[in-house]
Amino acid sequence: MAPSAMSRENKWIKSLSEAQPVPYWLDDPGRPAPEPALTGVESCDLLVVGGGYSGLWTALIAKERDPGTDVVLVEGREVGWAASGRNGGFCAASLTHGLANGLARWPEEIHKLEELGARNLDAIEETVARHSIDCEFERTGELDVATEPHQAWELKGWYAELEQKGLAGGIEFLDREAVRGQVASPTFEAALWDRRGTAMLHPAKLAWGLKQACVRLGVRVYERTPALTLKPYGAGMAVRTPYGRIRARRVALGTNVFPSLVKRVRSYTVPVYDYALMTEPLSTEQMASIGWKDRQGLSDSANQFHYFRLSADNRILWGGYDAIYPWGGRVRAEYDDRPETYAKLAGHFFTCFPQLEGVRFTHAWGGAIDTCSRFSAFFGTAHQGKVAYAAGYTGLGVGATRFGAEVMLDLLAGERTERTELEMVRKKPLPFPPEPFAWTGIALTKWSLARADANGGHRNLWLRTMDRLGLGFDS
Repeated sequence: MAPSAMSRENKWIKSLSEAQPVPYWLDDPGRPAPEPALTGVESCDLLVVGGGYSGLWTALIAKERDPGTDVVLVEGREVGWAASGRNGGFCAASLTHGLANGLARWPEEIHKLEELGARNLDAIEETVARHSIDCEFERTGELDVATEPHQAWELKGWYAELEQKGLAGGIEFLDREAVRGQVASPTFEAALWDRRGTAMLHPAKLAWGLKQACVRLGVRVYERTPALTLKPYGAGMAVRTPYGRIRARRVALGTNVFPSLVKRVRSYTVPVYDYALMTEPLSTEQMASIGWKDRQGLSDSANQFHYFRLSADNRILWGGYDAIYPWGGRVRAEYDDRPETYAKLAGHFFTCFPQLEGVRFTHAWGGAIDTCSRFSAFFGTAHQGKVAYAAGYTGLGVGATRFGAEVMLDLLAGERTERTELEMVRKKPLPFPPEPFAWTGIALTKWSLARADANGGHRNLWLRTMDRLGLGFDS
């Protein structure tokens, strides 16, 4: 390595010297105290298992649909401690992990799915306002940025296809000059700006605010109460916890990346670890050097992509690129911290924003994403319709979990709705194979994606085969 390159790398590493290995969003002195754990025996109409977005939205909407419904929510640790409090805070309208994935999988339903997604995001915005949830909600939209010439060409072609199919509403193509006028990076070649399809928010504050709204409506919330077993009990179900038991007429499972209480569901998801950095607040001069006046969320168009956005106090969150699947698909706290990925991300950050040299990172963290083979949520029931589940959001669940909550409640009610009639809801993705096949296949896919990024986007035989099988990883 040349001396100048070594010097740059040393500066990048030094930028991490004071970074705390904890999620920035959860490192908040205003973090609410947890509710007491459940002790003894409880009974209810609806038991919600999981205190992330899936569970919180389910409990809240159940009470809003019928205030007389007796709802209990249990969370194994604290509300919002896992993916719901660690993510990038991109609240997207898409229910299908992006329009490209949705169009490829459900072309006949895509217009309906886009309509439902837009309505879902509107409902989130309305709920945040109605319940006075201070989660720094900004409906800024998102820029999908090309950083290589072949990506710019692909974005332009994709935009033309969207126009032809009547799906380009609210989306604008930006050439190199236009995108750099929005956010100043020497790496940006073009972009698509979806002006209304994404909001930025503080993810942990959204979870905490939803919890408060649930409690105000009468939901009984028990934290530090893991659900250990799920079994039929009379006409309903029973869940055992460390210090008690809950009997419920119906149960909604929002456990996502953690092993489902319905064992046959477990093979449909694997944990993939994602990592992020957060800078110190930028000065007025630093903000002026990058522009970014419209405060959009950004992601780049590579297979191994980055996502980045501004916080309310003008920090930059910078995440993505490395997606790590641990052997055996285990979820462990030790995987949440990965210095080698932090160093890589820091180097990529300063390549994107060389004018910010000298900025330091204050937080560096990671966490598991519940990934399924079609990259967007799947749904189902068990125990003769008394249990419903939603999982597999694959990193785009901040907004889509509210839709998933509606689906679970529809399924538990036995109702035919515009949601339950969707092919996306009626059918499931392919399950993952057992080890060592899962690890080998994911590792080969990741290697192939990196080669595609380095070779003008050309997808090798493995990726083309995965595409034909409906397993084509594109993010």
